[in-house]
Parts: sequence; structure tokens; C-alpha cells
Amino acid sequence: MNKVIVVGAGMAGLTAAIRASDNAEVDLISLDYSERSQSVMAMGGINAALNTKGQDDSTEQHYADTMHGGCEINDAEAVLRLTADALKIVEWLSEIGTSFTRDENGNIDLRYFGGQKKQRTAYAGARTGKQIVTALIGQCRKREVEGKVTRHVGWRFVSLIFTDKRECAGVVCVNEDSGEIKSFTGDAVIIATGGLNSLFGKTVGSTQNDGYATARLLTQGVQLANLEMIQYHPTTVRTPNKRMLITEAARGEGGKLYVLRDGEKWYFMKEWYPELAELMPRDVVSKSIYKASNGGEKEVYLDITHLDEDTIRVKLDEVYDICTKYLNLNPIEEPIPIFPGVHYFMGGIRTDADHRTNIKGLYAAGECSSQYHGANRLGGNSLLGAIHGGWIAAENAILEKPTGELIREEVNIPTQNDGRLAEIMNRSMSIYRDEENLTDALNELNGMEESPLIILAKACIMSAIERKESRGAHQRTDYPQSSSEFEKASNVTYDGEINVFFE
Repeated sequence: MNKVIVVGAGMAGLTAAIRASDNAEVDLISLDYSERSQSVMAMGGINAALNTKGQDDSTEQHYADTMHGGCEINDAEAVLRLTADALKIVEWLSEIGTSFTRDENGNIDLRYFGGQKKQRTAYAGARTGKQIVTALIGQCRKREVEGKVTRHVGWRFVSLIFTDKRECAGVVCVNEDSGEIKSFTGDAVIIATGGLNSLFGKTVGSTQNDGYATARLLTQGVQLANLEMIQYHPTTVRTPNKRMLITEAARGEGGKLYVLRDGEKWYFMKEWYPELAELMPRDVVSKSIYKASNGGEKEVYLDITHLDEDTIRVKLDEVYDICTKYLNLNPIEEPIPIFPGVHYFMGGIRTDADHRTNIKGLYAAGECSSQYHGANRLGGNSLLGAIHGGWIAAENAILEKPTGELIREEVNIPTQNDGRLAEIMNRSMSIYRDEENLTDALNELNGMEESPLIILAKACIMSAIERKESRGAHQRTDYPQSSSEFEKASNVTYDGEINVFFE
């Protein structure tokens, strides 16, 4: 029987392990337990055109909204498959125990989410991620008991293992507690290590998703894509330790954004975008907040005080908890001060519709993988993409069989950042960018001691420099218009030098 190695135990990694274990032995490797993965933090929901609201929704419309939201640089084949499979994925999640909120007819309830005119986002209160992860953990534990999945907790990815034919045949990891270095070999590897949070320091994401795996893969010949596409979630709040997310569900339930203008509340989204208002795609809402606040000079508020108390306490219970515990604010009576913050990385490891990378035997799924979201991810598509990615990667990984002999390469243990990198990235790769600041940042990074993360950071900035247009999450003040020349993905390879090209 084949062996599949899965690195990362969030939503994508769990799904991959579950699906692969039907036909292969699985080693599931992670830094921490699944209960502490970033997937648990997801509040809003998961998209699927279930069409239970009498709105004539369809998978075709879900596809069109996803491609439009991604400004047409998504992988069309992958998105078509994603949206077509969404219904069976949500049904499967329900079958394995996900406690979705139900409507008065007993159907999985659906809500509006940004960039979509139809109620398409299934949810479980304000804890959709936690509910899905809990159901997946239950399925994975069954397979652990049966001996189909072996968990290895406390291990950090260090390096890929190759054959002499440059096929991927395993990973090298280090134990966080003991410092032990260990090789895990198999027939295929699925990377599900999440986004590149440590490049930006205090984001809304988990600090465990430090981006090192993606960085190291780049230096080992793995192709990356769309690194300049970094989503700023419109509504985050500052707490003493990090920024925290106020879920898009707050706007889906009717929350409104305003700033004070001449002492009056100005609901700028309704004025600028009367059809969808606060439910425009996230890049549009973030840019609008930035503009309405004069670049952050004015306070912007998310107002949900007009919603009934039951909606806030039940459907938006996590919003209520964040506001009362961390902001000393009661959102039933007071507006919430918000501002955009780094939230999601549309770019990452380039994968095709089968989640294959350019290295035979190596797959990627979840936020570390780049193909579904293009220049901007729709809310509700991240959980769908994670589960679908894990599912599809597993289906293909179980068929792999390396033919070469294992070779050993020098292993270097990853080091931590000193904070300077995050400062450089936040300054140069903010909502609005220009060549002067990007070039200055690149020069600063060139003066720092080189490491995989520094190389990855430089690749992000170089991708932003080379995309001489504004598209989705990438906004250039010196190139404010989109260009048909760049209606394609950016790609990065590394051969001792960083190479950026578009195709």
C-alpha cells in the first residue's frame, strides 16, 4: 500500500488525510493539534449554491462570481471544479457531523457574503470553522484507531526529500521540544501549511502559519504564483497582542460602515456602491474604507446596533465576545471601530486543477496553494477551497510512486525573524503600493542576511513591482488602471536568483 505524507493538520490537511487513508497509509505531521489550527478561527461560512432561498442560484453563478471576484486571473479549470463540487462537499460535511445552522424548513441556512448577489454561504453560527474542524477531527481519529493514519504532533517542516530523478519522496522535520531531526519518507507529499503570516507580523491569522514551508519549497525548486495578491480583510480590530477579525457575517446580516462627516454619519458604501454596498468584494471594501478614512486619519465604524439583539448574541456571538472581552465595547449599543488588516494570501504554491505542483509527487492544498482565488478571494470560498483542495490532492497523491533513489541534501534549521522584515513588508505591501516604496523595500531586504523567508519576501515584492497595473488586492498608485497585458498569473521560480514571469 502506498504511503502519503500530509504536512499540516488544519482543514485542508485533515481532509487530505481522511481521503487518502481510504487507499493509502498516511503520516499526518503538524506543529500542533488540529484544535489549535487557524481553520478553527474561521467564523463566516462556506460557499455552495444550495439554492434553498428561491433565488435561482446555481453552480454556474458561483463560478462566475468567483472568477469575477478574482479579476479573471484564477485558474478557470480549478474554479469550475471547485464550484461544481461545492454542493457535495457541504452535504458530506453535514453527514459527518458539522452542526450547520438550519432554516425554518430544516435546510442548511444560507447568508449573503461579499461579492455574491445570492444567499450562498452556509454557516454554523459564528463558529463555522470550529464546527467543521471538529467534525473532521472525529473522522480522522477513527482512522487513527484503525491504523490508517499516524499522527506526529510537535514537528516543524524543514525540507523536502528528493529522489535522484527530482521526485518528491518525503520531508525532513524538526521536533519543537527535543530538537530531534527526523525524515518521513513516502510515495507522495501534500503540503497544507497555510498562509505566510510571519512576513507581516501581527496579522489576524495564526502565528503557527509562518510561511517557512512555502519559502523553503521555493528555494528547492517549487514554483509559486500570485505572491503580490494579499487580501486585507476590511473589518479588523486592534487588540494588545494582534489584530482580530470581525467576521464578514456582520455585514452579511446587515451591518453598515460609516465615518463621521460634518458631525453626521456618512454611509459611504451605500453611496458609492448602491447595489451591494457593504457586500462588495473585500478588496473593494478595504479600498473604500481607506479612502473614506483619508488613509486612516478618520475612525471608521461598523454599526450593527440596528440589528435585533438575538442576531448579535446568537448568529454573531463571536463578534459579541470579541467586542466585550477585548474592546470593552457592547456592539448591541455601540458601533465597532475597524480598519483593514492582512488576512489571507491568495498567492502561494502554484498548483494545477489536480493540486499538483511542478515537482512530481508533491501536492499543495489550502491557503498555501494558489489557483482558486486569483486577485481577490470571496468570503466563504476559503473553507471550500481548503476542503476541496485536500480532497482533490488526496485523490491524486494516492496514485504516485517514485521511481528514483533517495538522495540526501543539507538540512538547515529555520530561524525566527527579528521584526524588521514585518515592518518592511507592512510598509511596502500595504493596500496601496508604488514602485518607489517597493524598490526601497527590496533594497533593504537585499541588505539583510539571506534566508528562505527573506527570499520569499523579496519574491513577493518583485512580483508586485513587475505587475504594473492595479487588479484586485494589488493596487498601484503609479499604475491605477488594470491592463489586459497582466490578465494572467504572476509566477516565481528560484535558481539562485528570483525569476518573475506572467502566464
